[in-house]
Amino acid sequence: MAELLLDTNIRFWVVLPIVCITFFVGIIRHYVSILLQSDKKIDLQQVSDGQALMRSRLLRENGKYLPKDSFVMRKHFFNDEEKGFFKTQKRQGQVKNPMTDPSMMTDMLKGNVTNILPMIMIGGWINWTFSGFITTKVPFPLTIRFKPMLQRGIELASLDASWVSSASWYFLNVFGLRSMYTLILGENNAADQARIMQEQMSGSAMAMPPDPSKAFKAEWEALQITEHNWSLQSIEEELLSNTVAPEDIYVKDKFV
Repeated sequence: MAELLLDTNIRFWVVLPIVCITFFVGIIRHYVSILLQSDKKIDLQQVSDGQALMRSRLLRENGKYLPKDSFVMRKHFFNDEEKGFFKTQKRQGQVKNPMTDPSMMTDMLKGNVTNILPMIMIGGWINWTFSGFITTKVPFPLTIRFKPMLQRGIELASLDASWVSSASWYFLNVFGLRSMYTLILGENNAADQARIMQEQMSGSAMAMPPDPSKAFKAEWEALQITEHNWSLQSIEEELLSNTVAPEDIYVKDKFV
């Protein structure tokens, strides 16, 4: 098709307003999420169990740098059949049903109010206000399969797939401004719509805490089969063999 020439006013009255609206809505959503965020109670027992699992994991990974007696002593503390930590500490996994927990239901409602509802309302308003506008063109050719993604609201079979409509431009900004949000608001911000949608789709936002008894059993088995392989064998000889002569030591300004 023939090359299209866009009016320069589209840049000031369509492209930039959509970018500004999307950016400031994300900023507002971030601070509203902070205001609506509820304080979560910290379970000291769960924190203690997590620290014990981390210590055992570090022992398996870095035990080769400890003397054998120290490694065996720490392994005995965790894996002894009678007094070992993983054998004596019995935990029961508390699996909460989100449909019966008022706090989890409230958090779900707050998430929908601050994330999904503004996206639907702003997207619908932008699609209605700027309907039918072509905003820009990607700098590389695309196949016809990209037309439904980049040309929402424009039903033209003869239009090149590289052109971007106003509605698609809004969705591109929703997922493309995450670097700006990270730079301004920090790493874990509530304005990153892409991260929030990934968490909702993967279920990580409602992830249940793991069963401590199963975690203890798995860690006990992993530590039980771990053998001590001393990595610092004859380290003294290696260090002493590379002794540097005094005349080879660099002294500041010795050539001045």
